[in-house]
This record gives sequence, C-alpha cells and structure tokens, in this order.
Amino acid sequence: MRKKVIAGNWKMNNNLSGAVELISGIKNGLADFEPQADMIICPPYISLETAAALIKDTPIKLGAQNMYFEDSGAYTGEVSAEMLKSVGCEYVILGHSERRTIFNESDETINKKVKKALAGGLKPIFCIGETLEERESGVTNKVVEKQVRDGLQDISESDLANVIVAYEPVWAIGTGKTATPEQAQEVHEFIRNLIKELYSENAAQNLVIQYGGSVKPANAKELLSQNDIDGALVGGACLQPDSFLDIVKSS
Repeated sequence: MRKKVIAGNWKMNNNLSGAVELISGIKNGLADFEPQADMIICPPYISLETAAALIKDTPIKLGAQNMYFEDSGAYTGEVSAEMLKSVGCEYVILGHSERRTIFNESDETINKKVKKALAGGLKPIFCIGETLEERESGVTNKVVEKQVRDGLQDISESDLANVIVAYEPVWAIGTGKTATPEQAQEVHEFIRNLIKELYSENAAQNLVIQYGGSVKPANAKELLSQNDIDGALVGGACLQPDSFLDIVKSS
C-alpha cells in the first residue's frame, strides 16, 4: 500500500522569523502524535538552510518551490539543484500552476527541470492540472495527458520511482473551491492508468499522486480516503501549524 505524502507549499509567505515560528509550532504539535504520512515543508529559498537545521532529527523533510535546469551560469535570480541539495533539500516542486500561468513555464521547460532535479539527486513534486475553462470545455483528461506525456518525456521508469505527481486543478487553487472527492479521484485514476500505459503496472501502482487545490482540515479526510489519492500538496492551510497537522492526521 502506498504511503500518504503531505507537502506544504508556503509560496511567498513568511520571513525568516516567521519560518522559525511556523516550524517550531509544527514540531511542538508532533509531540502529541506519531505521523503515519510522510511530511514535507517547502519554504521560500531564504529560509531553507534554517529550516533544514530546525527539522533535523524529526520526521519532516525539506523541499524547495522551484529550481532552474542549468547547473550554474549567468541566470540572475535562479537556483540550481546542487544549491538546493547543499542546504538540505530532498524535494522540489516543479510545474506548479502559478509557475505555468504567471511565469509562462512550458511543458518543455518543466521537463528540463524534472530531468535536472533527478540528475541532481532531488525528488520532484511534478504538478499538473487544468484551468476552469478547460474543465468546463470537457478537456480535462486531454490537458492532463499532454502535461504528463510532455513533462515526463525521456524519464526512465527507475527515475519515475523518485517522482511525486501532484494533480492540482488550477480553478481550485487559492479560490476556496475544491474538486469533489469523486472529481479528484476520477482524474487521479486517469493519471495512474496513463502511467501504466507509458511505463508499467508496477510503476503505476507505486506512483504517489497527491491532490492539491484548497485542501483543508475539513475536506482532507474525504479526499485522502479515495483509492488513488496518495496525499496532498497543501497551500494556505500549511501556514498554520494546527491546520497543517490536522491534514497530516487525516491521512
């Protein structure tokens, strides 16, 4: 049975002191229970090194929110996989809808990032999902399939074992709207069947597929009880220790 994985994407929130406060709150909450899910926090770059020190000897793993697909060079404002590894990251979020829509990242660019992350020893949290217009037009599966095929192009089955896929309907991110458990399950099942077609039954069954899109303590248990939903990529609800831990408990 696949283990649940709960990741918190802090986005552009919390300065260094805020990061310390949030991580301390999460650690204090962990004193009350033994998490059954893997836990990942993804703070902004400025807090990664401090976060790594604070979560040492805890069940919490560290991820970054993005990276570039080159090792080094004249790329002002970017960071490399090696840089992220050097401050203690194990995971990196790639292809988040905000990167796709606000910063115009293409499937090709995201594919380069996934390859570079894997080559650098990081585990990508590879995000896919449709817009409201695409869902209402009935092309959700078509959009998701293209994102999966293009984003995972030339990724081997052995490398796929280190990838987490996060399905995040764009219309449900930061809007308060959430796909119903049935809607989410339907797309997760589609993704798993697509991975079976592209790789193998074994690869499909072992792939962790998270749901992202206004996951909150109130809806987490029902979402996470679906057969093909293996965890959550949490946005706003991860910025409070209690709500993040409640989602972890729901799994």
